[in-house]
Amino acid sequence: MPTARPVPEGHHTITPHLVIRDAAKAIDFYKKAFGAREINRMAMPNGKIMHAELQIGDSMLYLADEFPEAGSRAPQSLGGTPVVLNVYIEDVDNLWEKAVAAGATVKMPLDDQFWGDRYGQLVDPFGHAWGLATHMEDVAPDEMESRAREAMEKFAAGKKATSA
Repeated sequence: MPTARPVPEGHHTITPHLVIRDAAKAIDFYKKAFGAREINRMAMPNGKIMHAELQIGDSMLYLADEFPEAGSRAPQSLGGTPVVLNVYIEDVDNLWEKAVAAGATVKMPLDDQFWGDRYGQLVDPFGHAWGLATHMEDVAPDEMESRAREAMEKFAAGKKATSA
């Protein structure tokens, strides 16, 4: 009898599992927005998705329809999500444009960030937040601290200007 691998082929140690209102539509969105490839879909007789597996880049993503009666709720049922799924890709600008065109909304504009990434955040039509990035520069810890302080000072000054 063959021995199963502790981490299945094609998976990493952590695999996000999203609960979604209308998972079938979400699968279509993730294909358009992020170039996801559908690996598996298990639908119930009523059409709700019990489990689906998608691959985005070298990572797996699980998703299922919400089942509130079982305590499984989507972001819309919870009033949002505190989780951001980060995606590193070689051409973040292209992925960003595809995701916005597919229906994602901008939460944090795509821009060059002090920590060395070109990064921004989107929210998909199902309430899940995504951070999209290309790593542009390795930043030494002392330089990171200096840049962070400068960025926070600019942020605070901008907040004062908009509240005045």
